[in-house]
Amino acid sequence: MISSYMATKNGYDVIIVGAGPAGLAAGLYAGRMELKAVAIERMAPGGQLLNTLDVEDYPGFEHTTGQELSQLMEKHARKFGLEIEYDSVREIYKDRDEVVVATELGNEYRAPAVIVTAGGQPKKLDIPGEEEFAGRGVSYCAICDGAFFKEMEVAVVGGGDSAVEEGTFLTRYASKVYIIHRREEFRAQPIAVNRARQDPKVEFILNTVVERIEGDGSVQKLHLRNVETGETRELPVAAVFPFIGFLPNSNVFRDHVDHDELGYLITDANMATNVKGIFAAGDVRHQLTKQITTAVGDGTTAVVAVTKLLEEMHQESGGVPV
Repeated sequence: MISSYMATKNGYDVIIVGAGPAGLAAGLYAGRMELKAVAIERMAPGGQLLNTLDVEDYPGFEHTTGQELSQLMEKHARKFGLEIEYDSVREIYKDRDEVVVATELGNEYRAPAVIVTAGGQPKKLDIPGEEEFAGRGVSYCAICDGAFFKEMEVAVVGGGDSAVEEGTFLTRYASKVYIIHRREEFRAQPIAVNRARQDPKVEFILNTVVERIEGDGSVQKLHLRNVETGETRELPVAAVFPFIGFLPNSNVFRDHVDHDELGYLITDANMATNVKGIFAAGDVRHQLTKQITTAVGDGTTAVVAVTKLLEEMHQESGGVPV
C-alpha cells in the first residue's frame, strides 16, 4: 500500500537501489570515498546470492555459501558507513539536478546520483498449471523449498548455471532430479554440467520442453514434448523448479532510460545510462555475463563514476570539488 505522506530524505551523495553484491560493493566504495550513501532494499541484503547455496568461484573463497558471503559483504559495507533502508522503490525520476527515488512506504530520497542495482525476478515458463500450482510444487528457489520434497522425484527446467547447480543441490533431498533442457548443449559452465552428469540421482532430458503442469491440489506430473521428434510423454514428479533466467527490475523509471529488448539497462563503460545522474550496475544492466565478480566490479566502477560526476557538478556550480 502506497503511503499518502511523503517524507523527503536529503543529504545523500548517492542512492543505491538494491543491496545485492553490486549494491553492497557500491556502498563499500562510496564509504571509502567519503560519500554519504544509502541503499534501499526490499528484502534482505544479498539479492540473488541468498538463493545460492555453494559459492566456489569468488576469488579468495575456495568455498563459501551465498548467505555467508552476503553477510560478510553487508558487514563490510556498513563498516564504511553505508545506510540500508528496507523499502520497495516505486518510482525513479529526475527533478532538475537531483534524482528522486520514491518508495512504497512514502519516503522520497533525493541525491545528485542514483546507482540502480535492483537485479531481477525469475522468468516464468508461461504454461498451463504454472500459476495454479505456484507454491504447491512450482518453485523458483531450490534452497528455499527443496527440503519439502525429500525422497520424491522432482524436475528442474533450464540449461544455465542456475538450473544445473540448483538441480545438483536438490539431490540432497530428492530421490531423483530430472534436468529438462530444450537444447542439446548447455549454457552452464562445463564443470557444473560434468558434476551433475556424475551424480547418479540426476537424469538429463534434452531437446525437450514442458508444455503443461498437472496435479490434484499439488504438482503430480509434467507434459513434455521433444522439440526434434514432436513426441510427447508424461513425467510424474512432485515438484518443478524453473530456472530459465530472470527479468530485470527496470520498470521504475518515469523518464526514458535506454534498455535492450529484454529490459536490461544500457550503460557505457562507466555504468552511466543515457540519463545524467542515473547509473546501473550488476544483473539489471545489459552485459555478457552475470556473476558475483562482475556485479562487484560494476558497483565499484559506478561509484568511481559518480565521484567524478559530483566533482564536475561542484565545479560547474562554483563549489569546492568533493
